[in-house]
Amino acid sequence: MKKVIAVVSLSLMINNANAQKIQRWKIDDLISFTNQSESTLLVFNFWATFCKPCVAEIPGMISAASKYSPSILNFTLINFDTKSLFPLKLNRFIRKKHFNTKNIWLDEVNVNDFCPKIDSSWSGSIPATLFINKKSGKRIFKEGEMTAKEFEEKLIEVLK
Repeated sequence: MKKVIAVVSLSLMINNANAQKIQRWKIDDLISFTNQSESTLLVFNFWATFCKPCVAEIPGMISAASKYSPSILNFTLINFDTKSLFPLKLNRFIRKKHFNTKNIWLDEVNVNDFCPKIDSSWSGSIPATLFINKKSGKRIFKEGEMTAKEFEEKLIEVLK
């Protein structure tokens, strides 16, 4: 029995060591990160595991974002799942889907409070993506699912 417990414990430690750390942020943390980031272009994709269009678009976005240097582009996934999924179930989901980019869990529940801080036009629906060019100040906000091609077009547009 001791061997079984040891094997299970070791397995859990290895899985946790290989798991990406998902940070827990409030909306003010996101705003601070945006203001302090050194990257030229920030892209935040707002999603949830229960949102099929969200999950469908992320691999194409990750692929498109990987073409840019991290010093130019900081691509971050902002998750809206319930507190019951954070961090273990969310971590498993992200690992299973290979969402190998910066992952944040947004610890907010009042949509009427935080959505306008992201974009005044945001209804709160997901997926939604915010593009910010830190040098020019240009911002593009897009509600709805995007193809990888549409995502790349928005990257180019905001970099102009």
